Amino acid sequence: MRTALLALSLLAGVPAWAQSVALQGMMGNRALLIVDGSAPKPVAPGDSHRGVKVVSTSGDQAVLEFGGRRQTLRVGEAPASVGGSGDAPSGQKIVLTAGTGGHFLAEGSINNRAAYFMVDTGATSIGIGAAEADRLGLDYKSGQPVRLGTANGVVGGWRVTLASVRIRDVEVRNVEAVVSPQSMSYILLGNSFLTRFQMRRENDQMVLERRY
Repeated sequence: MRTALLALSLLAGVPAWAQSVALQGMMGNRALLIVDGSAPKPVAPGDSHRGVKVVSTSGDQAVLEFGGRRQTLRVGEAPASVGGSGDAPSGQKIVLTAGTGGHFLAEGSINNRAAYFMVDTGATSIGIGAAEADRLGLDYKSGQPVRLGTANGVVGGWRVTLASVRIRDVEVRNVEAVVSPQSMSYILLGNSFLTRFQMRRENDQMVLERRY
Protein backbone atom coordinates (compact mmCIF):
# COMPACT_ATOMS: atom_id res chain seq x y z
CA MET A 1 0.00 0.00 0.00
CA ARG A 2 1.48 3.32 -1.02
CA THR A 3 1.68 5.85 1.78
CA ALA A 4 3.10 9.32 2.13
CA LEU A 5 3.71 11.80 5.10
CA LEU A 6 2.30 15.36 4.80
CA ALA A 7 3.83 18.66 5.88
CA LEU A 8 3.29 22.15 4.51
CA SER A 9 6.40 24.03 3.39
CA LEU A 10 7.82 27.07 5.15
CA LEU A 11 9.84 29.83 3.47
CA ALA A 12 12.47 31.68 5.50
CA GLY A 13 10.66 30.77 8.72
CA VAL A 14 7.41 32.43 7.60
CA PRO A 15 4.48 30.22 6.56
CA ALA A 16 3.80 30.33 2.82
CA TRP A 17 0.28 29.21 3.73
CA ALA A 18 -1.47 29.28 7.08
CA GLN A 19 0.59 27.97 10.00
CA SER A 20 -1.07 25.12 11.89
CA VAL A 21 -0.78 24.48 15.64
CA ALA A 22 -2.34 21.60 17.60
CA LEU A 23 -2.23 20.83 21.34
CA GLN A 24 -1.72 17.08 21.71
CA GLY A 25 -1.49 16.92 25.49
CA MET A 26 0.08 18.27 28.67
CA MET A 27 3.22 17.25 30.56
CA GLY A 28 2.92 18.96 33.92
CA ASN A 29 2.74 22.66 33.06
CA ARG A 30 4.26 22.10 29.62
CA ALA A 31 2.17 22.02 26.46
CA LEU A 32 2.76 19.25 23.90
CA LEU A 33 2.65 21.22 20.63
CA ILE A 34 2.44 19.94 17.07
CA VAL A 35 3.45 22.74 14.71
CA ASP A 36 3.03 22.26 10.96
CA GLY A 37 2.96 18.47 11.34
CA SER A 38 6.15 18.26 13.43
CA ALA A 39 6.67 15.68 16.19
CA PRO A 40 5.04 16.69 19.51
CA LYS A 41 7.29 19.06 21.48
CA PRO A 42 6.85 19.85 25.21
CA VAL A 43 7.06 23.63 25.64
CA ALA A 44 7.00 25.41 29.01
CA PRO A 45 5.22 28.74 29.59
CA GLY A 46 7.44 31.58 28.37
CA ASP A 47 9.23 29.37 25.84
CA SER A 48 8.68 29.11 22.07
CA HIS A 49 8.77 26.35 19.45
CA ARG A 50 8.89 27.11 15.72
CA GLY A 51 7.51 30.60 16.26
CA VAL A 52 4.75 29.54 18.67
CA LYS A 53 5.04 30.89 22.23
CA VAL A 54 3.31 29.28 25.19
CA VAL A 55 1.95 32.15 27.27
CA SER A 56 0.34 30.05 30.02
CA THR A 57 -1.17 26.61 30.71
CA SER A 58 -4.02 25.46 32.91
CA GLY A 59 -5.55 22.00 33.11
CA ASP A 60 -6.05 20.73 29.56
CA GLN A 61 -5.65 24.05 27.78
CA ALA A 62 -2.90 26.47 26.84
CA VAL A 63 -2.78 30.11 25.79
CA LEU A 64 -0.51 30.41 22.75
CA GLU A 65 0.87 33.37 20.83
CA PHE A 66 1.63 32.96 17.13
CA GLY A 67 0.95 34.76 13.90
CA GLY A 68 0.71 38.05 15.80
CA ARG A 69 -2.20 37.06 18.03
CA ARG A 70 -3.15 34.93 21.03
CA GLN A 71 -5.33 31.84 20.94
CA THR A 72 -6.47 29.36 23.58
CA LEU A 73 -6.27 25.71 22.56
CA ARG A 74 -7.69 22.70 24.41
CA VAL A 75 -6.28 19.17 24.19
CA GLY A 76 -7.96 17.26 21.36
CA GLU A 77 -9.40 20.29 19.59
CA ALA A 78 -8.93 20.77 15.86
CA PRO A 79 -5.67 22.58 15.01
CA ALA A 80 -5.72 26.37 14.92
CA SER A 81 -4.26 28.12 11.89
CA VAL A 82 -3.13 31.65 11.09
CA GLY A 83 -1.43 33.30 8.18
CA GLY A 84 -2.31 33.62 4.55
CA SER A 85 -1.33 32.32 1.17
CA GLY A 86 0.98 34.10 -1.18
CA ASP A 87 -0.46 33.17 -4.57
CA ALA A 88 -3.66 31.25 -3.79
CA PRO A 89 -6.77 32.09 -1.79
CA SER A 90 -7.12 30.56 1.68
CA GLY A 91 -8.53 27.07 1.62
CA GLN A 92 -7.70 26.32 -2.02
CA LYS A 93 -4.19 24.88 -2.03
CA ILE A 94 -2.02 22.49 0.00
CA VAL A 95 1.71 21.97 -0.50
CA LEU A 96 3.04 18.63 0.78
CA THR A 97 6.75 18.08 1.42
CA ALA A 98 8.12 14.53 1.52
CA GLY A 99 9.67 13.45 4.79
CA THR A 100 12.07 10.61 5.52
CA GLY A 101 11.38 7.67 3.22
CA GLY A 102 8.95 9.73 1.14
CA HIS A 103 6.19 9.50 3.74
CA PHE A 104 3.64 12.20 4.56
CA LEU A 105 1.63 12.85 7.78
CA ALA A 106 -0.83 15.64 8.50
CA GLU A 107 -2.77 16.90 11.48
CA GLY A 108 -6.26 18.18 10.81
CA SER A 109 -9.81 17.48 11.87
CA ILE A 110 -12.87 15.37 11.12
CA ASN A 111 -16.19 16.98 11.99
CA ASN A 112 -14.22 19.61 13.98
CA ARG A 113 -12.43 17.01 16.12
CA ALA A 114 -8.65 16.66 15.95
CA ALA A 115 -7.43 13.90 13.64
CA TYR A 116 -4.05 12.65 12.44
CA PHE A 117 -3.74 11.43 8.86
CA MET A 118 -1.36 9.41 6.73
CA VAL A 119 -1.72 10.05 3.01
CA ASP A 120 -2.44 6.86 1.03
CA THR A 121 -2.89 7.38 -2.70
CA GLY A 122 -3.72 3.69 -3.09
CA ALA A 123 -6.76 3.81 -0.80
CA THR A 124 -10.16 4.34 -2.39
CA SER A 125 -11.65 6.10 0.66
CA ILE A 126 -10.54 7.60 3.93
CA GLY A 127 -9.83 4.66 6.24
CA ILE A 128 -10.52 4.87 9.99
CA GLY A 129 -10.09 2.28 12.74
CA ALA A 130 -13.11 1.66 14.97
CA ALA A 131 -11.37 2.92 18.12
CA GLU A 132 -10.51 6.21 16.40
CA ALA A 133 -14.03 6.45 14.99
CA ASP A 134 -15.39 6.11 18.53
CA ARG A 135 -13.08 8.91 19.70
CA LEU A 136 -14.32 11.10 16.87
CA GLY A 137 -17.92 10.45 17.87
CA LEU A 138 -18.89 8.85 14.54
CA ASP A 139 -22.13 6.87 14.42
CA TYR A 140 -20.50 4.43 12.01
CA LYS A 141 -22.57 1.36 12.96
CA SER A 142 -25.53 3.12 11.35
CA GLY A 143 -23.55 3.28 8.11
CA GLN A 144 -23.62 0.87 5.17
CA PRO A 145 -22.10 -2.54 6.04
CA VAL A 146 -19.17 -3.50 3.77
CA ARG A 147 -16.67 -6.35 3.52
CA LEU A 148 -13.01 -5.37 3.77
CA GLY A 149 -10.04 -7.42 2.63
CA THR A 150 -7.15 -7.31 5.12
CA ALA A 151 -3.88 -9.17 5.69
CA ASN A 152 -5.81 -11.36 8.15
CA GLY A 153 -8.69 -12.08 5.80
CA VAL A 154 -12.06 -10.51 5.10
CA VAL A 155 -13.68 -8.50 7.92
CA GLY A 156 -16.86 -6.49 8.24
CA GLY A 157 -16.75 -2.70 8.20
CA TRP A 158 -18.99 0.30 7.63
CA ARG A 159 -19.13 2.95 4.89
CA VAL A 160 -20.01 6.44 6.18
CA THR A 161 -20.02 10.04 4.98
CA LEU A 162 -17.95 12.56 6.94
CA ALA A 163 -19.52 16.00 7.11
CA SER A 164 -16.13 17.77 7.20
CA VAL A 165 -12.48 16.82 6.65
CA ARG A 166 -9.97 19.60 7.22
CA ILE A 167 -6.23 19.83 6.61
CA ARG A 168 -4.87 23.13 7.88
CA ASP A 169 -7.03 25.85 6.26
CA VAL A 170 -8.44 23.53 3.57
CA GLU A 171 -11.84 21.94 4.24
CA VAL A 172 -13.70 19.37 2.16
CA ARG A 173 -17.29 18.46 3.00
CA ASN A 174 -19.26 15.21 2.56
CA VAL A 175 -16.32 12.83 2.18
CA GLU A 176 -16.74 9.06 2.01
CA ALA A 177 -14.90 6.97 4.61
CA VAL A 178 -14.72 3.32 5.60
CA VAL A 179 -14.47 2.29 9.25
CA SER A 180 -12.61 -0.95 9.99
CA PRO A 181 -12.86 -2.92 13.24
CA GLN A 182 -9.07 -3.32 13.18
CA SER A 183 -6.74 -0.95 15.02
CA MET A 184 -4.94 1.63 12.86
CA SER A 185 -2.07 3.92 13.85
CA TYR A 186 -3.28 6.72 11.60
CA ILE A 187 -6.35 7.67 9.61
CA LEU A 188 -5.61 6.91 5.96
CA LEU A 189 -6.21 9.93 3.76
CA GLY A 190 -7.44 8.21 0.62
CA ASN A 191 -8.82 9.21 -2.76
CA SER A 192 -12.29 10.22 -1.58
CA PHE A 193 -10.42 13.31 -0.27
CA LEU A 194 -7.46 13.48 -2.67
CA THR A 195 -9.49 13.38 -5.90
CA ARG A 196 -11.18 16.64 -4.90
CA PHE A 197 -7.82 18.22 -5.87
CA GLN A 198 -5.59 18.41 -8.91
CA MET A 199 -2.28 16.82 -7.91
CA ARG A 200 1.15 17.45 -9.33
CA ARG A 201 4.67 16.52 -8.18
CA GLU A 202 7.51 19.04 -8.06
CA ASN A 203 10.73 17.40 -6.89
CA ASP A 204 10.06 16.42 -3.25
CA GLN A 205 6.77 18.30 -3.07
CA MET A 206 3.21 17.39 -3.97
CA VAL A 207 0.85 20.27 -4.73
CA LEU A 208 -2.90 19.83 -4.27
CA GLU A 209 -5.17 22.49 -5.82
CA ARG A 210 -8.91 22.31 -5.34
CA ARG A 211 -10.99 21.18 -8.33
CA TYR A 212 -14.11 23.08 -9.43
